Amino acid sequence: MNATIERTFESRRDAELAVERLVQEYGFERTDVFVSAAGDENSAGGTPSGGDTATHLETERTDAPLSDPISVSVDVNDDARAAIVTRVFDEIAAG
Repeated sequence: MNATIERTFESRRDAELAVERLVQEYGFERTDVFVSAAGDENSAGGTPSGGDTATHLETERTDAPLSDPISVSVDVNDDARAAIVTRVFDEIAAG
């Protein structure tokens, strides 16, 4: 089985967490995991998170392009690996 599993995440934080868990906890090769804006424009996600949020010294951040969700896709070659990717994506999406 060769397949690509893709999920979109509303924040850059969630997309990065998905990549981190797959690579560090489950041993996926970083070269098999792809991250991109889900739309045509550069985006840090649809929802501010982490460094994209304002601090107590700022009223609003305008330097992070917040428009489209972040897409994470993973190339897998067997059903067991596909199940891991799906489970990780589901857990992060459930938040």
